[in-house]
Amino acid sequence: MCITIPMRIVSVEGVNGCCEARGVRREVRLDLLESEAFVGDYVLIHAGYAVEAMTEADAQATWKLFDEIISTLDQAGASAGSLMDLTGEATS
Repeated sequence: MCITIPMRIVSVEGVNGCCEARGVRREVRLDLLESEAFVGDYVLIHAGYAVEAMTEADAQATWKLFDEIISTLDQAGASAGSLMDLTGEATS
């Protein structure tokens, strides 16, 4: 399964940028975006690439859905052995 993660751009250097979400920062490539990216923009990240721009409201709505999914899995006692949290670390 593929997933994109909404993140906010905190720095831009040419086609590279640093994005942040929930205190986690990642270096990403910005050259797949249709238009120029700026600090403060929100983008969807997949495998180290910003693949689409989005609004802050859409980013917040997406994180709300992720929180609901995680809460539902926790309540159901889902096995986390093969799940990865949104920071890329194995969950326990």
